[in-house]
Amino acid sequence: MKRYMICLIFFFLILTYPFYACPAVMLDRVIAVVNDDVITWSELYKMMENEASEQLKSMSEEDRLKIFRSNEPVFLEKLIDFRLQLQEAKRIGMSVSREELKEAIENIKSKYSMTDKMLEENLKKEGISMDEYKKILSEQILVNQFLNRKIRSKIVVTDEEIKKYIDENKETLTQNETYKIKQIFFKKPADDSERKTIEEKAMQIIERIKNGEDFSKLAKEYSEDASGQQGGELGVVNKDILAKEFIDAISKIKIGEITQPFWTEKGLHIIKLDAKLSPANPDEMKELVSKQLNEQKFLEKYRSLIKDLREKARIEVRL
Repeated sequence: MKRYMICLIFFFLILTYPFYACPAVMLDRVIAVVNDDVITWSELYKMMENEASEQLKSMSEEDRLKIFRSNEPVFLEKLIDFRLQLQEAKRIGMSVSREELKEAIENIKSKYSMTDKMLEENLKKEGISMDEYKKILSEQILVNQFLNRKIRSKIVVTDEEIKKYIDENKETLTQNETYKIKQIFFKKPADDSERKTIEEKAMQIIERIKNGEDFSKLAKEYSEDASGQQGGELGVVNKDILAKEFIDAISKIKIGEITQPFWTEKGLHIIKLDAKLSPANPDEMKELVSKQLNEQKFLEKYRSLIKDLREKARIEVRL
């Protein structure tokens, strides 16, 4: 089984892995204090190494460290946010039971057709024990449950909101077939000799997605347009306004799949098709709009939650 099938089952699953990848690391140190918890330099660098490992394979150690250094603040903010959620979940008395943890591990084994021995062997290759893996997985489950309680369970999308959205976007939604899509985009290089490098980078990202990484997370990390900050979201787009290259690429995939990289006059695109609907199917349209409004509300509430946790916390950054 490939590396990411275990390491990236859940968001931030590798936050506390032992650090071993960068030979330049000699001494660990504390780079942030979050209330009573500390975040170490090794945790941060292990996280960045895992996120960008496919990109770093062909780089020299010097170039790799330059990239790490330039991305330290962004990834540290992610780590701080994760710790704050974990702390708050524990503060309000939430915990993960042995049964829940066991069920999660069984689901992972079933998804990837693994035995206990195969799982342990793959973890061993990653330099992590089963106890360490259980701790990491338990923390991620706890944060997910925390978000379910604090945000997801409280989100309500009403029929009135759906109707209002459809009315306000009627021209886009009802004229022709529409797609709900995300993209990862690379700008067209000034020098055509750089096209091959960009194509190779895109293929590496596709491989990571196939190995279990989240499309939206990779879009935030790599996409070179404004949609990247929204996880690549382009929303609901009418087929009529799409370039021929988009339509040709999308026509070859099913809902939930991603296209092969393709060029337009703007640059190189990877598209994920989240939904396809026809104006002749109002129920399908309502379901799609409901999901989109749900996602918007979650992001709004999540940002508000993190802002509130940060305002109440004692955070000291020592980068």
